[in-house]
Amino acid sequence: MSEDSLLDNALVRLDAAAAHLNIDADVIEKLKFPRETTKARLMIRMDDGSRKSFLAWRCRYDDTRGPTKGGIRFHPDSTDDEVETLAFWMTFKCAVMNLPYGGGKGAVQVDPRKLSKTELERLSRAYIQAFSRIIGPDRDIPAPDVYTNSMIMGWMADEYAQIVGQTVPAVITGKPIALGGSLGRGDATARGGYYLVSHLKEDLNFGASIRVAVQGFGNAGQHISSLLACDGHKIVAVSDSEGGVYCASGLNLDALLAAKASGNSVVSTVGQHGHEFLAGHDLVGVEAELLVPSALENMIDEDNAGSVKAQLVLELANGPITAEADEILAQNGVIVLPDILANAGGVTVSYFEWVQNRQGFYWSVEEIHERLRTIMEREGRAIWEVSQQKGVTMRTAAYVHALSRLAEAIEAHGTQNFFAS
Repeated sequence: MSEDSLLDNALVRLDAAAAHLNIDADVIEKLKFPRETTKARLMIRMDDGSRKSFLAWRCRYDDTRGPTKGGIRFHPDSTDDEVETLAFWMTFKCAVMNLPYGGGKGAVQVDPRKLSKTELERLSRAYIQAFSRIIGPDRDIPAPDVYTNSMIMGWMADEYAQIVGQTVPAVITGKPIALGGSLGRGDATARGGYYLVSHLKEDLNFGASIRVAVQGFGNAGQHISSLLACDGHKIVAVSDSEGGVYCASGLNLDALLAAKASGNSVVSTVGQHGHEFLAGHDLVGVEAELLVPSALENMIDEDNAGSVKAQLVLELANGPITAEADEILAQNGVIVLPDILANAGGVTVSYFEWVQNRQGFYWSVEEIHERLRTIMEREGRAIWEVSQQKGVTMRTAAYVHALSRLAEAIEAHGTQNFFAS
């Protein structure tokens, strides 16, 4: 892999999409750099009485199409480069789904598993204290991401309300239902991917039962496994941070979900229900028709891409495949449903939550599911047709689809040609 930054590697996809469109150079210039990235030190009181600081960021990449939108992650390896790249991806993800948003992202460099619950709350509130002037329901709307959840969003929304002196539920999405959250948000990322695969199954020549391998058995990984299993598909391999398990005839999903619910790894089920131990790095090479990376970035790279046996990869994680690995997969005939489409169910239902908060009227879970299905099928079909018409990968097609919308908005403000004439 190249030594360029994560954002530099992401921008390769912008250039690839631009080659298929007749757009003004102003568009590319605007999208090459984030609009603003703010860095802060969060100082909190620890339970032992000491004080400790944590590095934090919030990036608003582009707001041409509306207020920026993106999650906040708590992770020890977070960097400003990662945050800006994730915000770049969010910009295109929102355009892919035709949501009235730009892209944003936030992070705190911390291992939340080493914090007590009270320390975690103090850190969450400190984030909002530091960035309260950056966020807002019409400016920048955070949501949960890696190692953050609905309760953390609830703390953050409450802290914002105390700062501005009024309740503003639309400032943050992914909140608890009792605090203005939306039904259907918990499984939205996985459900969106499930609707996409189901809609394209005939184009992909998938039968009634396929084998599935899931890398990363967190929220998205668990939900996609359950949804696909309910349709009769076999979940043959899953993994988490401690390793994986494999069973050619299909894993016992109830046992895996019970293990995770009790705080254990999927590896704790080895020796039960025919589950065999599988090294985490070997999961991508499992015999399966569908591979679902739902962990972190760059999990499939030039070193292991050649071992992928699946004919389809559904990216529920953000950026799980490097640019070099993308080329290898394409050469091997593997279709990749890219993250900016495949995992966009999360931001779409976050949009639904924002709309419900603003109008003060809430939809049933059936309405949420139907609205999500409609959008996933509409945009998935459009991108599939771009891919077929232009003879490009689904990733390039998704970027072309998004870039055409971004270009239209940017060019509406006037371009070099307009002002020069």
